[in-house]
Amino acid sequence: MGIAIGEAAASEAEAVIALWQECGLTRPWNDPRQDFERALAWPASTILVARDGVTLLGSAMIGYDGHRGWVYYLAVSPAHQRSGLGRRMMDAAVSWLRDRGAPKIQLMVRTSNAATLDFYAALGFERQETVTLGKFFEARDAAQ
Repeated sequence: MGIAIGEAAASEAEAVIALWQECGLTRPWNDPRQDFERALAWPASTILVARDGVTLLGSAMIGYDGHRGWVYYLAVSPAHQRSGLGRRMMDAAVSWLRDRGAPKIQLMVRTSNAATLDFYAALGFERQETVTLGKFFEARDAAQ
């Protein structure tokens, strides 16, 4: 049948979140279910998934803020990593964003994640001369 990439359905939340967890992408201070639901509810974002029939192999959450496109939660099942599927997922994300007029794509990678930094460098992504700052809108446990 081959691997097809398309938009996730709401019914795929559990499988997508399990993939994110298997790939080590979730963090205690981010609720992956809320992230999934928000991405599908907002018209300027979505989650792309790669399927081999009914088997979920990859995902990428993408959004366009009117200034640039963003990619989050790019995940490929460990059994399918280094197969070119990550590149295909990024190509699909770029196409989705270009179709909506985004002039640029950005993503965040933890500086300690050398393998992922190498992956994106091989795709032509360059480190930007910026620092990402953040602030939670609600009180969080100090340990997080």
